[in-house]
Amino acid sequence: MKEIENIDDIKLFVNEFYAKVKADLFIGPIFMETIPEDWQPHLEKMYAFWNAALFGVAGFRGNPFAKHAPLKIGPEHFNRWLEIFFSTIDENFEGSVAADAKNRAELMADMFLSRLQKMGGASDKVVV
Repeated sequence: MKEIENIDDIKLFVNEFYAKVKADLFIGPIFMETIPEDWQPHLEKMYAFWNAALFGVAGFRGNPFAKHAPLKIGPEHFNRWLEIFFSTIDENFEGSVAADAKNRAELMADMFLSRLQKMGGASDKVVV
């Protein structure tokens, strides 16, 4: 296995991750209802997000939490999201950047869940 090194590696894990998400019986329907039929704009945004997060490359614009705030999601959804994310990374990559991607995903899930709780939504901490 190899380290996550560049945008091509990001595209690989983002594409594989969202293919799994679409097929997932638990969180898949939430994504399928939220994202229009053409997933390419969402994927492009995720490539830019992870390129900025992992390599500091400018280009991501957006407010990820704002997209999640209106959804009826809780700890169990974030747990499943992390399970799929972690397995996708682990199946394809190893090393410090792969570990950083998983750490950032977990921090993001915890932060989103905390903010949802403050809005009166979800409860409990994400557990991986």
